[in-house]
Amino acid sequence: MKHAIIVAHPGETSFTATMAQAYETTVRAKGHTPVVRDLYRIKFDPCLRECEIPWAAHFETSQDILDEHSLLAGTDMFALFYPLWFNSPPAILKGYMERVFGIDFAYKRGRGGNEPLLTGKRLFTVSSSGAPMDWVVKTGAWQAMRTLFDSHFAAVCGMDVADHLHFGGVVPGVRPDFVEKCAATVKEKASSL
Repeated sequence: MKHAIIVAHPGETSFTATMAQAYETTVRAKGHTPVVRDLYRIKFDPCLRECEIPWAAHFETSQDILDEHSLLAGTDMFALFYPLWFNSPPAILKGYMERVFGIDFAYKRGRGGNEPLLTGKRLFTVSSSGAPMDWVVKTGAWQAMRTLFDSHFAAVCGMDVADHLHFGGVVPGVRPDFVEKCAATVKEKASSL
């Protein structure tokens, strides 16, 4: 089984990166193939180009995106790791989704509209925020994120949502035992996917 691990945090040793590493270690131990796309480390350009818009007069997929498509070919599980900033994922992840999961990779034009191309693939998400989980739920951020970044994104691509883990209260100086407990939760979930 091939896992695309997509990490969106500028800190190389961040909580987000630690959760992604826990996931990677677990799936690798299961004999699966992880492909890590650490967006800040690879200096991914999230800016959609005019030529990449499907209805552009001179539509073409940029070479960096063709390279991503090649790396992601055959992926069974797309695993997203990101923090919430202003109650939404970082811009670099949104740009990655817009550019990489575009036409002729995640969906194609059909007679009745777009047709998904990633049917049978799965989406797993691990997010975090400085705010406690009850506040994220109470403000509506949790439902909005689940609707836009889980359900809608997966539906457009044809994927099934495997799960979404969210850790609240992740602030600078968070206790190491809290981080370890969260990593254990990610490992347990990764083992069951």
